Amino acid sequence: MADFVFNISKGKLAYYSGLPAAADALIVVPVESSGLETDATLKDYDDLSTLLAGTTNEQTTAGRKTISSVTVTVDDTNDRVDMDFADQVWTALTGNAIGAVLVCYDNDTGAGTDSNIVPMTKHDFAITPDGSDVTMVVNAAGFARAA
Repeated sequence: MADFVFNISKGKLAYYSGLPAAADALIVVPVESSGLETDATLKDYDDLSTLLAGTTNEQTTAGRKTISSVTVTVDDTNDRVDMDFADQVWTALTGNAIGAVLVCYDNDTGAGTDSNIVPMTKHDFAITPDGSDVTMVVNAAGFARAA
């Protein structure tokens, strides 16, 4: 599950994960380990543009992943909602070391601005790229749970 949920997304995880808009998606953004701000600082950012304007840097060699298919499962027995998407693969990954991945909600994938992308969850994901393929599995039970 998520290492933490951004303050702006608390209470909205299941809604955003349901991809309610016509041209929306979840965006996985790898961030570098160097300069990675503390969880206490990161969770207060309200959009990706502001987050990346701090000392946290996107690992651009890896590139972002766009997720257009998300499973949202309402579990009435355990009084929770689990959210998941397929494992993501970066082929022949190179570039700076990665310290975490962010799962964000983009309400309009055609807009092209980070200011409309809402950070949802942050997951520790320490990897030093060496040219091999890397598969991101943040948690076997899903990327987030609202309970």
